[in-house]
Amino acid sequence: MLAYVTLGSNDIEKAIAFYDAWMPEIGAKRVFDNGRLYFYGAGAGQPMMAIGGPYDEQAATCGNGVMPALGVADTDTVDRAYAKAIELGAVGDGEPGKRVEGFYGAYFRDPDGHKICVCKLG
Repeated sequence: MLAYVTLGSNDIEKAIAFYDAWMPEIGAKRVFDNGRLYFYGAGAGQPMMAIGGPYDEQAATCGNGVMPALGVADTDTVDRAYAKAIELGAVGDGEPGKRVEGFYGAYFRDPDGHKICVCKLG
């Protein structure tokens, strides 16, 4: 049901540099942009994540309780993606590990402070 989620940024160049470098760690890449929104995805028909400035041109802020969770194929990818995010300047918000039965995940804050989860389900 989810088509895409958008995260606002106050520094688009920094944000897209981060996501252009990080998304390949989880098998995704920038799939298109319209000069305002930059969309990342893993393939046709798959959910996407967009980065951009707010439509109302006001300052972007992090949503309290908002957290995209990006699923990957295996726990090694979770580990690598978390390490890459930290290398690129993200702030750790939960190191990789098993949280509950069937869920292995890691959490970080991107350069704009958005909380992102990368996880393996099952």
